[in-house]
Amino acid sequence: MKRTAIAASAALLLLSLSACGGSAQAGDGNTVTITVGYQSKTINTVTAGTLLRSLGYFEKQLNALHDGHTYKVDWQDYATGAPITAQMTAGKIDIGSMGDFPLLLNAARGRQLGQPTHLVSVTGYNLRGGLNTVVTASDSKLTSLADLKGKKVSTSIGSAADGTLVRALQRAGIDPDKGISKLNQQPAVGASALSAGSVDALSQFVAWPGLLAYQGKAKALYDGAQLNLPTFHGVTAREAFAEQRPAVLEAFLKAQAEATDYLNAHPVTAAEKVAEVVYLYNGAHGIATFDPAVKPALVSALKQDVSVLKAARLTGDVDVDSFVDDRYVKRALGSSGYAKRLAASPAASGSEVWPKGSEKTTSFSSPKELLAFVAEHTGDVRAAYVPDATTGTLWFADKAVWVADGGQLLPFVTQATAQAYVGAHVSAQVVSYADALRRAS
Repeated sequence: MKRTAIAASAALLLLSLSACGGSAQAGDGNTVTITVGYQSKTINTVTAGTLLRSLGYFEKQLNALHDGHTYKVDWQDYATGAPITAQMTAGKIDIGSMGDFPLLLNAARGRQLGQPTHLVSVTGYNLRGGLNTVVTASDSKLTSLADLKGKKVSTSIGSAADGTLVRALQRAGIDPDKGISKLNQQPAVGASALSAGSVDALSQFVAWPGLLAYQGKAKALYDGAQLNLPTFHGVTAREAFAEQRPAVLEAFLKAQAEATDYLNAHPVTAAEKVAEVVYLYNGAHGIATFDPAVKPALVSALKQDVSVLKAARLTGDVDVDSFVDDRYVKRALGSSGYAKRLAASPAASGSEVWPKGSEKTTSFSSPKELLAFVAEHTGDVRAAYVPDATTGTLWFADKAVWVADGGQLLPFVTQATAQAYVGAHVSAQVVSYADALRRAS
């Protein structure tokens, strides 16, 4: 996974889930082109983007409509949600996927331009906010958000990662507008800036923080799950398109549900197509939970996000209730099927090892047991994953901050949360990964 260029590695990491698929133009009155905007570099939308495209489920659902039309799908890849919104409000994209903050901008922009859109389903979510992370250089002396005061921080303004940064800084007593020097950059640009030392920290969404940490180019400074506020990505559709072709939208949502089931049933297979970092987020105990149901907790979180965007003068009031429209996904999945998904709870975090050459991971009842296994199988482990002892956020075992407390060995995503635990437990102490392995064996 060592690459000479961040952007190149991310492209290899995330685009390999894509299959070949070209755009098509209407050849006659019976040919209809459906345009889907997605983000190949945002793995939290794979069930409505790269993985869905790779599996071909949408095309199969369209072929099964038998309504006298021939359907073509034009898959358009974008780096962020903003250009998808621009194309949707211009009537050029029918269905798009993006994060929660961009979804609100999508809603506001659509209403403003007379091209209303609606949130029709969810792709991946984390009820605590663990999908966003602030990272700093691996050799940085920064250990907490308080250390960011007066520093340069890269993020994508208007993104969920920016929302996490703003809220985290506010809780730390730092003015997000005046307390730091914020640079508005695309994720790849920010990642390169961090590696070059031109910024002190980077706040981004999946999979950038994990990718940089895995490559040894960054360490976690703030785990978004510390906010304990849900964050998610979802699918938005143009209102005019949904009303004109409801069966097509329902076909997309059926296909998305199939892709979700595939990912949940074959997490290792899906990750093996790409790299270890994907399993960190999309694995059986990954940071993201994939489910198309529009859960009330996520809608509530979306309403809370409006104030952050308003404070940043990125939007005015947004009527979230009118933006959310789960009628189509309910019809696509059936009332009982939708109710079952709506009631489902995220899988509990767990410790897992992915052995080299294996198509299966091995689970352990505790991080200490995982460490004992790793210590006995040096050189045979492709990746090892452990949940943060306080937030449950999954992280790479060799990148975690370890704490020894009596007979326990506890992993933390960040130095700050580890130190907070140590401060509350007199017998606890931070230990190195090597020491943790020694203690476990």
